[in-house]
Amino acid sequence: MRKCLFYIGIILYVGISSLHAQEDLDLYNNWQYYSDAENSLYKYFCSVAFEQLNSRKTAIQELETKMDWQERQLLIRKKLLNSIGPFPSKTPLNAQITGVIQKEDYRVEKIIFESMPGYFVTAAIFIPENIKGKAPAILNAIGHSAKSFKRDIYQRFIINLVKKGFIVLAYDQIGQGERLQYYDKKLEKSRFTSTSEHTYPGAQCFISGYSPAKYFIWDGIRAIDYLLTRKEVDPLRIGMTGLSGGGTSTAVISAIDDRIVAAAPSCYITNYEYLLKTVGPQDAEQNLYHFLAEGMDHADFIELRAPKPTLIVSTTRDFFSIQGARKTFAEAKKAFIAFDKEDNLQMTESDYIHGFTKKNNEATFAFFQKYLDNPGYSTDEDVEVIPEIELQVTETGQLSTSRKGETIFSLNRKLVEKQMSQLEITRSNIDEHLLKIEDAARNISGFETPKAYGKVIFSGRFVNKEYSLEKYLISGSGEYLLPLALLIPKKNKKRKTVLLLHEKGKGYAVNKTGMAKELVKDGYTVLVGDLPGIGELGGGYLKGNAFIDDVTFNLWFTGILTGRSIVGLRAEDIIRMVHFLKTKISDSDSISAISVGALGSELLHAATFEKDIQKICMINSFLTFSEIALEKEYNPTIIHSTVAGAIEKYDLSDLMALIYPRKLIIINPIACDGSLSNEVKTNKLIQFPKKIYQSKDKIQNFNLIYLADEKMILDQLLFWLR
Repeated sequence: MRKCLFYIGIILYVGISSLHAQEDLDLYNNWQYYSDAENSLYKYFCSVAFEQLNSRKTAIQELETKMDWQERQLLIRKKLLNSIGPFPSKTPLNAQITGVIQKEDYRVEKIIFESMPGYFVTAAIFIPENIKGKAPAILNAIGHSAKSFKRDIYQRFIINLVKKGFIVLAYDQIGQGERLQYYDKKLEKSRFTSTSEHTYPGAQCFISGYSPAKYFIWDGIRAIDYLLTRKEVDPLRIGMTGLSGGGTSTAVISAIDDRIVAAAPSCYITNYEYLLKTVGPQDAEQNLYHFLAEGMDHADFIELRAPKPTLIVSTTRDFFSIQGARKTFAEAKKAFIAFDKEDNLQMTESDYIHGFTKKNNEATFAFFQKYLDNPGYSTDEDVEVIPEIELQVTETGQLSTSRKGETIFSLNRKLVEKQMSQLEITRSNIDEHLLKIEDAARNISGFETPKAYGKVIFSGRFVNKEYSLEKYLISGSGEYLLPLALLIPKKNKKRKTVLLLHEKGKGYAVNKTGMAKELVKDGYTVLVGDLPGIGELGGGYLKGNAFIDDVTFNLWFTGILTGRSIVGLRAEDIIRMVHFLKTKISDSDSISAISVGALGSELLHAATFEKDIQKICMINSFLTFSEIALEKEYNPTIIHSTVAGAIEKYDLSDLMALIYPRKLIIINPIACDGSLSNEVKTNKLIQFPKKIYQSKDKIQNFNLIYLADEKMILDQLLFWLR
């Protein structure tokens, strides 16, 4: 909570009397106009997104004829497939029926198939009795639910379709039903919610440069393959539907798989303008790599289907904005009109929250009956559901304890191992590799060199015997101001300045650790500041549905959607801080930068682009992006300091190599789980930059040190800075 103005007045009056006093480092409590500072990071990404969406709107407005839309379909299909990532080759499904449930007018076969070798999918196929000839079939992707298709609301929907003569294949999406990836035997459930079951390993996929949606989509495509192996199924009458997360899968799969004749995504379709202004991006698989940067939106899923029959199913009080759904429907309608199939795009709404309604269900039944040529009544009936235990597909109720197959993590780890092997090969040609790193880091992180530095606002001064503390607000890279505090020694002032960045903010750096004050005491001018998402620029309203250990992954996803990154933006703002120091402290001979915590990643990026950072010190920093993807357990608090897609071209050790011949010291590095990194493993991680420094006779400028306590760290810092 911000302090009231009266309290601030007391602080100003009392002043500061000693080196150990608690300094008032807050700036925004006295600048009411900037009261939304804690949302700066999210709103920056939104501003980028809105520009991208406006460019897309301009492109859409130019489309008039069927040929125009067909050309766009070719373009967007290519972009969408690139955004998803390459699919694997199709391999044998090795389908097994693990049990059969016989009901009066239908039967259920419980199934396991492999969408990839060793990657098992649990499912159930519901087959009406007395089928004459081949019947239409509907693939049902299930939304976020630990019970998956066993849950009563999903069963009622499925059984209604079956009673109307449709074959229905329902399958467990990853992290749901019997496909929990983080199942805890003691808890008898996952240690994560279903959204975090997707997001925690999904983030590791993004580090590799692709969306975990690839696996969700591939499961659906292979499920259609399975349907087509069934003699009861008419291959020319395939439909797909799903609610919530199932709506996501339905929208994307039906956009790229032409075998789906009729599609009805439910409680998902909106548009990104309204999604960003309401709940924000959702869990991992609902975000496609650089989706907005490539000029796409939800409407493209529908427009790619034109003129195939499509029904948008919505509710007016859904967290997926109904206004966005209506806008998408209106835009996509133009495509269907151009194909002279206006009636093939429909929309149904219910005045309800996120979920099934009788009205929407009946509209969906009628839609499939019409377009899959299966006429009959569309009433949503009361039906008897099957006890959950009877629908259990595996022996133990979980694939993780019965089959021990592949997971998103294990599949992605294999890809990362290949990426790292390839990176090692490129490093073998040192000169050529080093020439490419800076451009790679710039392009992949979304970093943009500041074109102007904007305003500097002086915001007050405190004075005591040892130093003065000056407060400033300077322009950031977005519509926000960076809060800074400059500590200037009164005695023994050196012609050297230090930029100190702490992952917990400038207040913590000054008041909770002794580092900043001790550096000033030793004669260094010290600048501390908050970066977007940290300190006074941290917190904000976006928590998201993938909020793990107080970290909003959804905020990180927003950067990925736009082709930007938190790291790239913070690197820009670090350079703005360096520029402030260069102009403010005119008699300084050098600028050193110290990071504490995960911000070592941002500092390395900034030092790559700003050569005036002459010495770099990283304390308690992680040292590699790849390790986060290679280890099943990682600390979520470091995820904001990673760059999605970087390891295809570079890792943090490559940036260390590029900093040569400047001085770099690494103190007490951490592993991806937050523990102190093993020294042997760390030396292996930094082998490449050490090789560069050693080959050019500057190994003394590259140091890795493990120290036991804060005093030893400070003593080492003071020695190193001299």
